[in-house]
Amino acid sequence: MLNVLIAGIGGQGSVLAAKILAAAAQARGWKVRTAETIGMAQRGGNVTSHVRMGDAGEEVHAPLIARGTADCIVALEPGEAVRALPYLAPDGLLVCARTAIPSVETTLSGEPYEAEPLLAYLEGAAPHFLAVDEAAICEEVGSRKVANLVMLASAVAASNGTSFGLRGAIGTDELVRAMEACVKPAFVALNRAAIDTAIARVGAPSVN
Repeated sequence: MLNVLIAGIGGQGSVLAAKILAAAAQARGWKVRTAETIGMAQRGGNVTSHVRMGDAGEEVHAPLIARGTADCIVALEPGEAVRALPYLAPDGLLVCARTAIPSVETTLSGEPYEAEPLLAYLEGAAPHFLAVDEAAICEEVGSRKVANLVMLASAVAASNGTSFGLRGAIGTDELVRAMEACVKPAFVALNRAAIDTAIARVGAPSVN
């Protein structure tokens, strides 16, 4: 069983990223179940997507990932990575965006909200950790709207040849084909550029 959690803020595209990942797994003939837990998503609340894949031929009987069992967490925002951290498995991979985006709850608190302290905490707390400068990649490809694909592609690249995270279960070509099946034709080229650039940037990453 391969469990992947995608955590973000409403409007970041975590649900689409989960749909693409599920489509890539289904194309392999795997059993897949997905679910979302949403907190005021329309108003900038947290959105967490669960993707459970029977990568060894298992039946997937429940869609929600239990705490401590996520093989990989793809966090589209550092604060949401902290919120999702209890779900990470003891040898799990956390791939986190570097850009902090205040949620409604954070904004109302009036407290300073910065990414670096969160990233420093996550680096020490996660068994395997990769921080991705998704803003720079989005700027290179010309749109902030593809940050979700940047992060998903980064998780694929970071897991290549490893025994943790996605464990090389989903390849770049499979990710591209699933994306092409899930997004409107007008946005395929932009999302392909996001995937290719993220893969090139991550390369053979230094994952702690």
